[in-house]
Amino acid sequence: QLKRIGSTISSLNACCEDMRRVVAAARQDNAPVLDEASALLTQKEDLEKKSRLLDAFNKHFVLPEEELMALTSATEAIDAHFFAVLARTKQIYADCQVLLGSENQRLGLELMDQSSRQLNSGYQKLFRWIQKEFKILDLENPQINAFIRRSLRTLAERPTLFESCLDSFSQAREHVLTDGFYSALTGSSTTDQDNDPTMKPIEFHAHDTLRYTGDILAWAHSATVSERESLESLFISEGDEMAKGIRAGRQSEPWSAMGGDVFDGRKALDSLVNRNMTGVARALRQRIEQAIQGQDDPVTIYRTVNLISFYRVTLKKLLGPDSFIMESLSSLEDFAMRQFEALQNDQTATIQAELTQAPSDLSIPDILDETLTQLKALMKSFESSLTPVDSREVDFKPILSQTLKPVLEACDSLAESLQLPASSIFLLNCYIAARFTLQPFDFTQSLIGQIDKIVASSTGNLITYQHAFFLHVSGLHPLLTALTPLTDSDEDLGR
Repeated sequence: QLKRIGSTISSLNACCEDMRRVVAAARQDNAPVLDEASALLTQKEDLEKKSRLLDAFNKHFVLPEEELMALTSATEAIDAHFFAVLARTKQIYADCQVLLGSENQRLGLELMDQSSRQLNSGYQKLFRWIQKEFKILDLENPQINAFIRRSLRTLAERPTLFESCLDSFSQAREHVLTDGFYSALTGSSTTDQDNDPTMKPIEFHAHDTLRYTGDILAWAHSATVSERESLESLFISEGDEMAKGIRAGRQSEPWSAMGGDVFDGRKALDSLVNRNMTGVARALRQRIEQAIQGQDDPVTIYRTVNLISFYRVTLKKLLGPDSFIMESLSSLEDFAMRQFEALQNDQTATIQAELTQAPSDLSIPDILDETLTQLKALMKSFESSLTPVDSREVDFKPILSQTLKPVLEACDSLAESLQLPASSIFLLNCYIAARFTLQPFDFTQSLIGQIDKIVASSTGNLITYQHAFFLHVSGLHPLLTALTPLTDSDEDLGR
């Protein structure tokens, strides 16, 4: 039995040895396969990591086709999705700078170039859309598309496109406002959309220079205020968002025209309104000049000067001193003043030709009476002007020199040809009448002082003459002559 057990154990040992040899041979045969499988598993893990990294990279740095179409395609609308994609593209462009810090900068440069092209395409699309919207934009409509405001703020990040857009907008608005001005003048419009048969055209009153000028300037003032309010709501209604866009644009386009001084939204608004009103200012100046040239009444022209001055001061507060319409109004004011001076010079020449002798009753000449009536109207007009109180007397002095002084000088010449007391009486009548006209106005005090001196001198001459006359008529003159050498001494009193 032990032999059988030993034989079985030997057989088992032999079998185990054979199995060990088979396993060793199989292991030797399968070792390359196992090594290759292990390497493949390692590669798989690496590829999975790289795949996840690539997906995350593409998700962050590459726009999907849908978003790319929303950003660049002209068929896609400008909406909130567009601005979201544009903001994401700008973020991609900024994040690409991180990649430039790596050893291999090629990827960062390629992505920056790609995102830059996409941004430019997006801004170009936005630029074309804004231009199209500006052509149909109604500034009088309070419900202006909110996307236009947002688009302008965004486009300000590209100053070149923004300036070009403003130029196109300004040209369109100038055409609209100029057409509106001619519509108000004539009652008809080139578009035939704004015609109102119930409104009388301004030219209906062209024969009345003052009202005609006032209606034109009132329309221009109303249009300027309306234009400014509309553009204010369009461009700077939401704080300094536009300024932020401009500052961002200077970083991307440091060579642009808007990259100089610190951006001032109010000044930019004034400049835009000024450009929009250029056509109106040009037409306004032409029409008012024609009206002034056809007027021969100095009082009406001077009232027109003060009216122009009033609107010049008013519009200066809206547009500043350097606007084109301010230049036009200043030129109109100077032109009207020259016309007034020319008429006054003609009137002075007429006075010198007609005022040859004093009236027989020594009353004031008719020409002086007419001049004082005219001067009173001029002073009332000047009193209602916006001229500062402290400079009124200086500003009105040339008017007095052109209107009243030539007539008073002619009266002085007439008085020289008269004998006492007629000369003094005539001068007193003339200068007292002038003083009565000037007295109610505080800006004529200097001339009133001069007149008072002349009145006092003439009064003294008249008193002296009357005193001498009464002495001769009463026979007291010889007695006074005899008593003149005597003094208060006792000797003279004893005589």
